[in-house]
Amino acid sequence: MPGRTTAAAEGEVVVLLLGMRINHFRGVHHWLPVMLAMLRMLRELKGDRPRGLLGHVLLSGSPRTYYVVQYWESKEKLYAYASAPDMFHRRAWALLNRKEKKSRQHVGLWHETYIVPEGGYESIYADMPAYGLAAATGSLPIEGRGRRAADRLAHRSGAK
Repeated sequence: MPGRTTAAAEGEVVVLLLGMRINHFRGVHHWLPVMLAMLRMLRELKGDRPRGLLGHVLLSGSPRTYYVVQYWESKEKLYAYASAPDMFHRRAWALLNRKEKKSRQHVGLWHETYIVPEGGYESIYADMPAYGLAAATGSLPIEGRGRRAADRLAHRSGAK
């Protein structure tokens, strides 16, 4: 997309960072299932949009660390997915907890959740395809929210 754009997000934004760290490369039978489970959950959510995942970005922090940035419709939908007995997350978490003592030394897991109120985020993308928050919520020309970061942070949609 030529030019400058910004994310079309309205209202509150829910961001989940979820990752893993390979502590011992030789323990592949411990960490590879964790990595594959993460990918399976993303496929499951992509196929079931009403669950609330708006978009995601897969990233690598180093040869040992892999994570995903997820954008959710609401914290309620995130919590509902995490605890839904019919979805893969619950089954994967139960399996990991059963293996935890053996796996802990081979793979580390972490997550951080941020509930960002409107006025607490802004974005700009220059000559980029939709990425990150804009890929999750759509994009619009920068003029729609303001050329300066302060202007974009001051935008209010009227969403409750």
